[in-house]
Amino acid sequence: MQYDVIVIGGGMVGAATAYGLAKQGQKVLVLDGEDLTLSASKANFGLVWVQGKGWDHAPYAQWCQIATNLWPELSDELKATQVDISYQRRGGFDFCINEQEWQERESMMSALWKNTDGMFEYEMLNHSKLKKMIPEISKSVIGASFSPQDGHVDPLALLQALCKAMQNLGVTYMGNCLVEAITPTHGEYVVKGAKGVFTAGKIVLCAGLANGQLGEQLGMNIPVVAERGQVLITERLKPFLKWPTLNVRQTAQGTVQIGDSHEDVGLNDGTTPEVLKQIAQRAVLMFPLLSSVHLVRAWGGLRILTPDGNPIYQQSTSNPGVFSVTCHSGVTLAAAHAGPLCDWILGDSYLPVIEQFSMDRFDV
Repeated sequence: MQYDVIVIGGGMVGAATAYGLAKQGQKVLVLDGEDLTLSASKANFGLVWVQGKGWDHAPYAQWCQIATNLWPELSDELKATQVDISYQRRGGFDFCINEQEWQERESMMSALWKNTDGMFEYEMLNHSKLKKMIPEISKSVIGASFSPQDGHVDPLALLQALCKAMQNLGVTYMGNCLVEAITPTHGEYVVKGAKGVFTAGKIVLCAGLANGQLGEQLGMNIPVVAERGQVLITERLKPFLKWPTLNVRQTAQGTVQIGDSHEDVGLNDGTTPEVLKQIAQRAVLMFPLLSSVHLVRAWGGLRILTPDGNPIYQQSTSNPGVFSVTCHSGVTLAAAHAGPLCDWILGDSYLPVIEQFSMDRFDV
């Protein structure tokens, strides 16, 4: 069957991109993997975050600014799906436990402000100021960085809303359809999957960790590695934390999400008592009230990382019309992926910031 664009991968990145392409009138097919495929979309923290992103790489800082500023528009569009994604943008905190963390954070925030030409908004709050905003905070937290530009969302609801929105626009979605081969032929691409053979003029690789293997078929060396993060979920509590933080987030349902671990363990997405204990201890150190709550579940998930941590947006030089969209921040960047990134894929605009994320940077 013939399509304008085939998007390979139906997670957060693929769904947002397919939705954006369909908004521009493209006939789109999404080929998604199996339910047990290693996917970051099923195991992320739900932050729509600018704080700390791109402090050492100005294009990434600017790209996150673009994305988060587009998020209110995306949120409004997704209301038509009648899926409550619980998007809020009240600001967010990153806590400091000691003086070294404070100094490092202050330096990072200053660098980020410079990288965005002053567009990044932040404030360093000492314990006294922080306590006025969050009375439940422990005295062990000496302060925090706060950015009013940060927010959060229910990530599973977001994925559901994006999938529903793209299908409302006519996108064909095929789950459990692993791609077996991609073959260029007569200026188009033939994709053989578990559910048939499909043809399109453009291919967009949004398959996360599988992008490396898929890219090899098309002459693209896409460097991607996995980083595991483990997460704890508590029972429902009375509201006490109306702002998201990098380590602790209270959801709209009242549960508390605890995480922010970083492990290099290959493709193992399991959990370990040692790491769960560490993230629980840090959460209790910040919020003593959590010491007596019940935990209801835990999971591990694999983040998608490139060698420098920044996205890869690349059109194949040997096979024009094939694009790699590889990134870590699928939630934060969703609005940009549904907007200006699609303009770039369709050749409707030239965005210098996107050009900064080509794989050419790894050859320097």
